[in-house]
Amino acid sequence: MNETLDAILPMAMAVVGGLGIFMLGMKYMSEGMQAVAGNSLRRMISLVTDNRLMATGTGTAVTLLVQSSTITTVIVVGLVNAGLMQLHQSVGVIIGANIGTTITGWILVLKIGKYGLPILGVAALAYIFSRRDRPKFIAMAIMGLGMVFFGLELMKDGFAPMKDVPFFMEAFEWFRADTYWGVMKLVLVGCVLTFLVQSSSATLAITIGLAATGAIPFTAAAALVLGENIGTTITVLLASVGANTNAKRTAYAHVLFNVFGVFWITLIFQWYVRLVAGIVQGVHGADPMTMALADFANPLEFGAVVTAGIALTHTGFNVTNTLMFLPFLKPFARLLERLVPDPEVKEVRHLKHLDARAVSAPVLGVEQSRGEVVQMGRGVVKMMDWIGQVAFHGPRDERLIQKAFHREEVLDNIQAEITAFLTDILDSNVPHAIAEEGRQQFRIAHEYESMSDRLASILRAYLKLQDRQLLLPADQRESLEGLHNQVAEFLQEVTHAYSARSGMSDAAAQSASAAITRKVKQLRDEHLQSMTHSSVDPNLSLIFTGLLTDYRRVRAHTMNVHEAMTATVAAGAD
Repeated sequence: MNETLDAILPMAMAVVGGLGIFMLGMKYMSEGMQAVAGNSLRRMISLVTDNRLMATGTGTAVTLLVQSSTITTVIVVGLVNAGLMQLHQSVGVIIGANIGTTITGWILVLKIGKYGLPILGVAALAYIFSRRDRPKFIAMAIMGLGMVFFGLELMKDGFAPMKDVPFFMEAFEWFRADTYWGVMKLVLVGCVLTFLVQSSSATLAITIGLAATGAIPFTAAAALVLGENIGTTITVLLASVGANTNAKRTAYAHVLFNVFGVFWITLIFQWYVRLVAGIVQGVHGADPMTMALADFANPLEFGAVVTAGIALTHTGFNVTNTLMFLPFLKPFARLLERLVPDPEVKEVRHLKHLDARAVSAPVLGVEQSRGEVVQMGRGVVKMMDWIGQVAFHGPRDERLIQKAFHREEVLDNIQAEITAFLTDILDSNVPHAIAEEGRQQFRIAHEYESMSDRLASILRAYLKLQDRQLLLPADQRESLEGLHNQVAEFLQEVTHAYSARSGMSDAAAQSASAAITRKVKQLRDEHLQSMTHSSVDPNLSLIFTGLLTDYRRVRAHTMNVHEAMTATVAAGAD
């Protein structure tokens, strides 16, 4: 017993240490690649269209850069939840993410494992002494790659003595994929392990470490990899709790895609692994199903063959499953709509997906928060429209009044959540351009929230006029309506420009702002002149001048949004 414990402790230390270095390396590699890809990555996720190949390719490319299908899927769930992506578009991105996550296996196929530590050392020095963003983050990505290989080597060294410990070999007898139920047991183990570790890349590394040292056979490793595909969906399923209906459908799409794929592949598992083994044998000259570690003079060659087999198993499964689903994306979306029907009561949009997971992908996290800032702008535009209807058109509509005041409260909450989220994002290691855009979003969100406060004040002023039965002269009422429409048009143009990333020309913005200022001054002068010619109710005068001041403040906030937006567009162009 003591001998077993003495053998377990060094192995456990090596495996845990290697796993930690491996996961940290994945994080650094992801952050570095994201920072280098930067704006291209954000444009990619925002330009997803109805083209299923484009959506699938986007999912693959984004996951390749963030090195996590879970992060990609959580981001997509968030975008659907915010109404910025349609259900059938998100399904395409998600199935592409499953292909992207298989890249990790092929990275590990590279025969540079023994060079992991020197790669890490050289890149770390470059990272420390770099002063510019781009070389610094390139060095970070390479440093992460070195940590990935060094961590895997440590795990392999930790797993290597297992075959000499009877306790472990007896336990691993359970890891046999000779029968259908044996395959299903291993699928379940892979699923549970991935859910506990919260990283399919980490469980893939553990699987490769065990197989590359001969602790488990290749077929068992292949079955574990299939289970890992299901395990990675559980995190996304939990992320959909409390989200809107379309976001739940998106999460369920990820689950059903992987569960269906694992179901059919396990039915032909023995045939599939023989096919994979045949391809690997054709390339490497060795059959991973029948070879033994003792057959190789160099254990690294054995590990290379097994790793290639596992990577091919993972990629082949996901590519084949994707090809099966691609022609049926829209019918699949309709199936999801039947499984998760629309609620009878209209849903209120939540911000629950501006969460900590996006901090692992700050480039995409900033894109998510930008979407929420756009929604804030659209909410303020709606408030302007509702106030115009209440003040100038038709009988008093209590429903619209309540909606406007409720929207002001909602925008307060959204601004607070965006601020907290961006604070977390900017606390992480992000390039200057992303940090600058985050700061601009702080400002724009603040301006929209302040604007909603001014609009609530304007609405209260119009209601006060109605409650006290104070009637404006027809010409003043008409002029005030014209001012309202002028401010509303300026706000709508600026918000649309921010949403479309197009920017509004500075000359046009300055012209619209100056026109509003002149209009306010004209109305104030005309009102003061009217007071010298006739008696004016002091309450009416106070409310009218207060309205002019509030409209001018809304103009100022809108101009501030334009200035911040212009800075953001310029940063994005850089």
